[in-house]
Amino acid sequence: HDAQANRGTRVIMLASAVASEGKTLTATNLALTLSESYQRRVLLIDADLRKPALHAIFKHDTTTGLRDGLGADGEAHLLVRQITPRLSLLPGGRPNSDPMAGLTSERMRKLIEEAKEAFDWVIIDTPPIVLLPDANLLASMVDAAVLVVRAESTPHHLVKRAVDAIGHKRILGVVLNHASHKEMPYGGHYHDYYGDAAAGD
Repeated sequence: HDAQANRGTRVIMLASAVASEGKTLTATNLALTLSESYQRRVLLIDADLRKPALHAIFKHDTTTGLRDGLGADGEAHLLVRQITPRLSLLPGGRPNSDPMAGLTSERMRKLIEEAKEAFDWVIIDTPPIVLLPDANLLASMVDAAVLVVRAESTPHHLVKRAVDAIGHKRILGVVLNHASHKEMPYGGHYHDYYGDAAAGD
């Protein structure tokens, strides 16, 4: 929200180094927060075309979606699903074993530009960086990226590889997912402090 107010940020890429980091759920929660808490018009795009999952979260079919719009002729009608009055979903469509050419195409760039005109925010759930050799090309189409990292799981060298592929300046922030108080230094101390303060109120 602050990035949009200060820098005009409108298109956010949700990325992770590898699979099973919690990236899709983070993208969903971000889209819901911006549409409901901030009352903004949001388009959530499932660009993880090898393993699309957003349609399942929102209980919609996956017969058509982004994949169709990135097809050979590039003229397929994109059916955007209305989830709430302010949240729309563009599902991935049927899984695609080799989606790289479409995701880094001029058609994808044009689609994002058109979405920026129609929505306040465009949130894109992308494939894991290790499966996206041209991650820098996709990253160049967005205003910023949020990197999702699973605590005590993602190898450091793969996180570094993801950061390098996206570009340091484009990363808006990092979500440390699946972290517990036991894993966080001084976590118990802060929990006790704020817990006591809350109880005092």
